[in-house]
Amino acid sequence: MSRVCQVTGKRLMTGNNVSHSKRRTKRKFYPNLFTKKFYYQEEDRWITLNVSASGIRLINKKGLHNALKDAKNSGYINVY
Repeated sequence: MSRVCQVTGKRLMTGNNVSHSKRRTKRKFYPNLFTKKFYYQEEDRWITLNVSASGIRLINKKGLHNALKDAKNSGYINVY
């Protein structure tokens, strides 16, 4: 499973570790992902999503149906 949020589309980013002497080495910034089950009332079933912490807050704010609809329109998810 790739490290991509299915609601917000957050994914791995790359950058540099910078030492005290300003030497730079490559590093990776991973999104804060969780595998979480949500109850989808419109279809009367449980769905499992790979979502980031900000994606969970977005679902709490907008509701699961609206968040999935926006994610589908943005191309982050293609099932629901």
